[in-house]
Amino acid sequence: MEKSDIAHVTIGDQIGRYGFPDGHPFGPHRLRVFWEEAMRLGLDAWVSTCTPVLASWADLVRFHTPDYLALVQERSRTGMGYLDYGDTPAFPGVFDAASYVVGSALDAMEKIMAGRCRRAFVPIAGLHHARPERAGGFCVFNDPGVVIHALREKHGVQRIAYIDIDAHHGDGVFYAFESDPDIIFVDLHQDGHTLYPGTGSADERGKGGAEGSKLNIPLPPGANDAYFARVWPPAVAFLNEQKPEFFILQTGTDSIAGDPLTQLRLSSATHFMVTTGIVQLAESLGHGRVLALGGGGYNEKNVAKGWCEVVRALVETPVSATGEKGGTGNTDTP
Repeated sequence: MEKSDIAHVTIGDQIGRYGFPDGHPFGPHRLRVFWEEAMRLGLDAWVSTCTPVLASWADLVRFHTPDYLALVQERSRTGMGYLDYGDTPAFPGVFDAASYVVGSALDAMEKIMAGRCRRAFVPIAGLHHARPERAGGFCVFNDPGVVIHALREKHGVQRIAYIDIDAHHGDGVFYAFESDPDIIFVDLHQDGHTLYPGTGSADERGKGGAEGSKLNIPLPPGANDAYFARVWPPAVAFLNEQKPEFFILQTGTDSIAGDPLTQLRLSSATHFMVTTGIVQLAESLGHGRVLALGGGGYNEKNVAKGWCEVVRALVETPVSATGEKGGTGNTDTP
């Protein structure tokens, strides 16, 4: 594989428009600052770029209720009101903007499954707080949840790992699959006693037959790279034991020091370390399938640095011998 074929990155105004106006922390400039930094570093020469894709109603209803989708459509026309309890305002065109996020994540997954790339990154994605019936925490539609359902329904992939290093617990993904033993969930986040959404305690390990398939690792405010490096190896060992067939990695940069909404003190070096570790694990399992999603982050310099480290890890981590022979997956997928 050429380096540009190993990793694809989705870039385009359609996903860049997913952002809230009037000084909202999740503004519309995050994609631009990331890609400008990526070009400054020359990373754009080592990846293939992909155009955003619009999700259909049939895609969205894999995870969300029709009533909720209809509500977002209505408020998208008026730009008035909230889509949750006060964090996620509607704006004109929000339905299409959020649908492009989901469609782009699905398109990246399809490219991986078709063997057109080994790894992919969708910067404006990883909207992990949305629930089937409502928005939450700046997240209108839950693109990881839609991707998980599509992997199963379209490709028969059962054991899927979802890893999340955003400062906020990925509650929308966790509770949707809390009783599913084949969704392997690993989330390292600021302790929910100190930060929205207040969930993700260490004793939340799945329900019923899924007990033990989920790993929540709360981090104390002020946790730095050294602290993270001590708790990360057990997470890798846990993932290795589970042998997932596909990895989804949410790489929110609000865990980096200086974010205005959180109190963790990681650096972008942790984002490189985690992404490298997940890619190496996927390669060791023979399939190499890694879909990375941008997630949160409200300090634009941190967004640019953190996501560039994610892309660098996706590009620089060697492909296994199996991957060099084209063993990425189902090449019959269109």
